[in-house]
Amino acid sequence: MTDGTPRVQALREAANLISGSRDADYGGPYENFGRIAEFWTTAFGRKFTRRDVATALILVKLSRDVGPGIPYKPDTWIDVAGYAGCGYEVGTLEQQQKDAQPDQN
Repeated sequence: MTDGTPRVQALREAANLISGSRDADYGGPYENFGRIAEFWTTAFGRKFTRRDVATALILVKLSRDVGPGIPYKPDTWIDVAGYAGCGYEVGTLEQQQKDAQPDQN
């Protein structure tokens, strides 16, 4: 496997974006997506989770990449990869919290 393939370069760029200054600026994805989920829950009157936020942000990016005449923008795919990584992180942390809770039986 070569490290210089475009797919690996895109994933590295996404990793740099989601692990850099954005955490300092906005908090990590668990904190930031939790805050967004609370706003959406209040605004739209139904419960949103951190994973819902990650999924919605991916869909927003993808919606900008479809349709006739829309030019290819590489940053769309880098952002999708970054949001996927954030979704993985918040899902993992939520599952770990759930697993750590005493059994309700």
